[in-house]
Amino acid sequence: MALTMQQKKLNISFLFILKWIAICILIGSLVGSATALFLISLDWVTLWRSNHIWVVNLLPIIGLAIGLAYHYYGAESKKGNNLILETHQAVEADLNVKPIPFLMAPLVFLSTLLTHIAGGSAGREGTAVQMGGSIADQFTNWFKLNNEERKTILIIGISSGFAAVFGTPLAAAIFALEIMTFRKMKIDNILPSIFTAYCAHYICLAWQVKHTIYSIPAVPSISFTNLSWTVVAGLIFGLTAFAFSYSGKIFEALFSKIKFAPVRPFLGGIFIALFIVLTNSTKYIGLGIPSISNAFLTPAGNFDFAIKILLTSFTLSAGFKGGEVTPLFFIGATLGSMLIWFIPLPLALLAGMGFVAVFAGATHCSIASIVMGMELFGWEAGVFVGIASVVAYFTSGINGIYSAQLKTGAKYDLYNFIKKSQQL
Repeated sequence: MALTMQQKKLNISFLFILKWIAICILIGSLVGSATALFLISLDWVTLWRSNHIWVVNLLPIIGLAIGLAYHYYGAESKKGNNLILETHQAVEADLNVKPIPFLMAPLVFLSTLLTHIAGGSAGREGTAVQMGGSIADQFTNWFKLNNEERKTILIIGISSGFAAVFGTPLAAAIFALEIMTFRKMKIDNILPSIFTAYCAHYICLAWQVKHTIYSIPAVPSISFTNLSWTVVAGLIFGLTAFAFSYSGKIFEALFSKIKFAPVRPFLGGIFIALFIVLTNSTKYIGLGIPSISNAFLTPAGNFDFAIKILLTSFTLSAGFKGGEVTPLFFIGATLGSMLIWFIPLPLALLAGMGFVAVFAGATHCSIASIVMGMELFGWEAGVFVGIASVVAYFTSGINGIYSAQLKTGAKYDLYNFIKKSQQL
């Protein structure tokens, strides 16, 4: 008996859903496994560096090697996260752009490990997100996807990488949506982003990867006084996020004066190695996870956050690879911990607020940061984390760490309103 039109539509819909479930599981599995391998390798190189600190003397040579690799083999990949954002924007404009090169994944994987083994101050989310975007975009040709479907592919590539590297799948799914297509969120993007993020997260856990656990044992009552102090802290966190973004642009401008790009990380490596040797301290290099954890327990040094801002901005602007987010966690947590000297809120709460609020200000992803705070610290801290993040978001300036990020949302509407008002 011939199928009716309605039955045919149901069959097509069923096959469409089945196809996307398969795509999400495949991408989640591949990106989750790749990120697990990366995190395990990163732990190993960090341990090896701590036991062989002399390796920091090789930072200039390693920087030159990274610079040469990207100059000759990864010219398209050197934009990093911005390449994924620009590709999404081109697809959004219905332009036919070639897939993100698969070479980006192994290139950033190895370059980040080299950066960390020699003592560069960098993060890890950039690596996971770039691997996710690169792996996911290969499915465009494999499954003959159209531009609308390719936008979804790029989103789930980001969400899977972010989820696997930090163990916060819901925040990762929102982060990918917020950074890519905040005002044009569709159910077609939301569900795959969440589903793939959880797939990647659990695949990463299946590889026995353990994420750092942070806790806020004491959350004060909600009162006008406590909330007022939270706003003050959020303002400070927002200005700090602005300082991080702005310092990166200053260093990028300085390094851009060096015309042959591979020389930039070579010279940058000399200055970073000299800093490590002269200060006789490894506190500010690498991820800085021990310092982040300690910030929830004891007050941090008065200048820890400022040194991390300068060293990370310098490292990444020179051409070393990694990411900004874990250093942002370091900056926010140590700054929040230091604020205990004049803000009468619990130490761990201040550290947790700074942890996510500086991230919110620098990435312009306030919703994702609030959700991340709740995933990491519990729902009880949600009000304080949320207020600090929103205030930081609005006080961190118009530009964030991702230069290709579209300027949309309430923050930019407010800036445009103020600008127009000044012109009247």
